[in-house]
Amino acid sequence: MSVDSDLGFFVLLVRKGSLSAAAQELNLSPPAVSKRLAKLEDRLGVRLLNRTTRRISLTSEGDAYFQSAEQIMRQIDDLEQRVSHASETPTGLLRINATFGFGREYVAPVVSEFSHLYPEVEVQLLLTDIPMNMVEEGIDLGIRFGGLPNSRIRARKLQGNRRFLCAAPSYLERHGMPRNLSELINHNCIILRQNTDVHDVWKLQRGQHSETVKVHGTLSSNDGEIALQWVLDGHGIMMRSEWDIARHVEEDRLHLVLPQYAHVDADIYAVYPERHNLSAKVRIFIDFLHRKLRETSTARIQ
Repeated sequence: MSVDSDLGFFVLLVRKGSLSAAAQELNLSPPAVSKRLAKLEDRLGVRLLNRTTRRISLTSEGDAYFQSAEQIMRQIDDLEQRVSHASETPTGLLRINATFGFGREYVAPVVSEFSHLYPEVEVQLLLTDIPMNMVEEGIDLGIRFGGLPNSRIRARKLQGNRRFLCAAPSYLERHGMPRNLSELINHNCIILRQNTDVHDVWKLQRGQHSETVKVHGTLSSNDGEIALQWVLDGHGIMMRSEWDIARHVEEDRLHLVLPQYAHVDADIYAVYPERHNLSAKVRIFIDFLHRKLRETSTARIQ
């Protein structure tokens, strides 16, 4: 953030919390900082800060000025970053982590196209059922579904996504179509596992109304592709991402079960540790992946 402008200077001053701390950051004397603040207030015709020897506090006018100034400075930083990186050619190693199914079906083909366009980038695509620790494993970019794990992770939404209940026609012919969620207790449900977690409680939403149902079944796996194949083989009902089942629904190999219900917290995100250190290779690949996924409209259930 540049402090050459009055906006940048005032934001820094508020964040530091005192004239002396701001002076130290700016390599100025406290009287010089106080003089610059007074000059700014004179120009605006309002008092922005209340000062004591130890601390400063915002006036109501100062708070409004700070909120707007902080937002403007973020926008300027973003703009300057985009412009300064516009001519960069991506190079070096790019390590990407994605889930097995989505990685094979969608990310790997995009990597192939990207590699033709940017041959100076070495891409490592690492597929796992559980997201890798990005910092410890040196991952530049992760592809994740649903809510973000913590506030330190930066993210860009790539595509919307929902999870639907589905089953093969052969299963539904034998056991019938459930008429409501409570009837799932009478059905064999395919359950996913992750380490010691068993995902046998399904939360689904219909409009603004949410319901939770605990299911059971004779088959479970920690591999989503295996579980999906069991569903295709007619063994039971499963909750699965529309990006995984849309083509099977289109080909009549799967039917939606209670399609008015969906698990909606399943959007697809590109995640990375630090937004302002985003390199050209990561930024350009995210843009490329976003564009390619947007073109894959058949992966969504209409």
